[in-house]
Amino acid sequence: MAMEITNSYSNYAGSVTSAGKEGNVTTSTVELKTSKPGVTKTEQIKTGYSNVNDYTKYLQGKYSYMNSGTTSMQGVPTTVSVSGDFLKKCMDDPEKAKYLEENLAAIPDCAKSAVAGCCGTLTSLSYHVDANGNISVVSSGTSDPDGKIARANAKRQAKEKKAAEEKAAERRKEKKAEEEKAAERRAERKRQKEGTFTVSAAGTDVKSVTQSLFVAASGSSPTGGGFDIKA
Repeated sequence: MAMEITNSYSNYAGSVTSAGKEGNVTTSTVELKTSKPGVTKTEQIKTGYSNVNDYTKYLQGKYSYMNSGTTSMQGVPTTVSVSGDFLKKCMDDPEKAKYLEENLAAIPDCAKSAVAGCCGTLTSLSYHVDANGNISVVSSGTSDPDGKIARANAKRQAKEKKAAEEKAAERRKEKKAEEEKAAERRAERKRQKEGTFTVSAAGTDVKSVTQSLFVAASGSSPTGGGFDIKA
C-alpha cells in the first residue's frame, strides 16, 4: 500500500508580526498555522543566513528529523527531506521561512494522524519538500501486520505446489508405462519379423521343387517317399 499527497507553497499568505536583528540574522515573531484547523501558535523564526549549512543547523535544532535520514515517528520509520534549493529561498525570505517552519512543525502530528487513520499497519513514511516548496508525502504499509494472511497464502501455495508435483510425477509414471509398452510392442514386432522367412524353388519336377523348398527352409534334406511327375 502506498499513497502520495502533495501540497503547494503557491498562493501562500502569511504575516510577520515583529522582527529583531542579531548581526545578519533576523529573528521574527510570527503566527504559525498548526495541524489543527483554525489553531495557530506564536513562534520565533530566524532568517538572513548567509549559507544553507548554517540555516540547516538552525532548523535541525528545532526540527531534528529534517534532512537527518530515517527517524521514528509513532514507531514508523520516517524521513523528512527539504530541497537545498528551497532552503536557499527560505533562508532570507521570512514568508517562505514561515511556510516551511509551520509545515515542519506539523509533521509529527500528521504522522500520528496517518498511523491512526491507516486501515492496516504503516511500515514507512516519507515527507519531501521540493525546490518550489511543493510537499509530497508517501506512505507504505501492510494489511497483514501479524502475518496471518501471509502464512495462509504460503500454506495454500505449498499445497498447490505439492499437488502440481504429484500430478507431474503421475504424468511421468504414465509416460514411462506407455514407453515401456511401446518398447514391448517394438520388441514383439522385431521377434515376429526375425521368425519369418520366405524361400522359393523352381524346376520342372514338382517333387524335386518341393524337396528344394524343404532343404532351403530347414537346412536339411527331407526323408520319406516321394512321387514323380515329369513334363
